[in-house]
Amino acid sequence: MATRTARTGWNGTLDDGSGQVELTSSGAATFDVSWPKRTAENADGTTSPEELIAAAHSSCFAMQLSALLAAAGGSPESLEVTADVSFGEDPAGGFKITGIAVKVTGEVTGLDQAGFEKAAEDAKNTCPVSKALAAVDITLETEFVS
Repeated sequence: MATRTARTGWNGTLDDGSGQVELTSSGAATFDVSWPKRTAENADGTTSPEELIAAAHSSCFAMQLSALLAAAGGSPESLEVTADVSFGEDPAGGFKITGIAVKVTGEVTGLDQAGFEKAAEDAKNTCPVSKALAAVDITLETEFVS
């Protein structure tokens, strides 16, 4: 199986510094990162580890759900998945990811709503990114379009 690599260069202190994270394996993009923008509501053109985790989680979940829907006899016509990764203070000190809310809207033929919801719950529990993030509370909201 494949290994993927990202690289971050950082200059300066946490509060005054900044960096760039590069998606090295794909060469797809390089993104600016900074602590003040990581903790602000407005990202103002920068990304954060939490946004990158959200991207990883939503894409992994979509792939896993697509496979599970097909295995259950359904045909996923379209899936729209969002992952909201929350970041906040850790009562034990420092900061942590405080939760992940996954929402999926699926247009699927060949399955009813119950079948879709079961596959979505299974995808939440079995996608590799969900497994890697098992220490975080992950919630799931589904919307079935027939």
